[in-house]
Amino acid sequence: MNRLTIWKSGAAGSSLILLMGAGAPLARAQESEVIAGGEIEYQMHCAVCHGRDGRGDGIMVKYLTIQPSDLTRLSVKSRGEFPFWRVYSTIDGREDIAGHGNRSMPIWGARFKAETEGGGVAARATIAGRILGLVFYIRSIQER
Repeated sequence: MNRLTIWKSGAAGSSLILLMGAGAPLARAQESEVIAGGEIEYQMHCAVCHGRDGRGDGIMVKYLTIQPSDLTRLSVKSRGEFPFWRVYSTIDGREDIAGHGNRSMPIWGARFKAETEGGGVAARATIAGRILGLVFYIRSIQER
């Protein structure tokens, strides 16, 4: 059996497994990993203002002139649907947020900017991964 035959049978087998629904647990496990990475990113770079649990009660609140958003209520404020791409564009700096100042979101600098990673394709992928992890984590903490 050559590599092509193995790949073909593997792909067909994978398709059959996915059709049978066996791929769902794998997808949930992968999503859990993305969320876990996003939580680490959040705790390191967002919790100081938005709070450990995302409720807008971080330790820096007393020094801020604008109260940070309660990130657990984004879906509620958007009629029950999580505003995935709006959150993404807020983190990457395309969406202006008064509490964040100018477009240097987050305020501490370039953690979510590809230019600081060299600006190439790999840098953009790295930054997109960081941001997507954060967005998936924020989606996971929404009030139901």
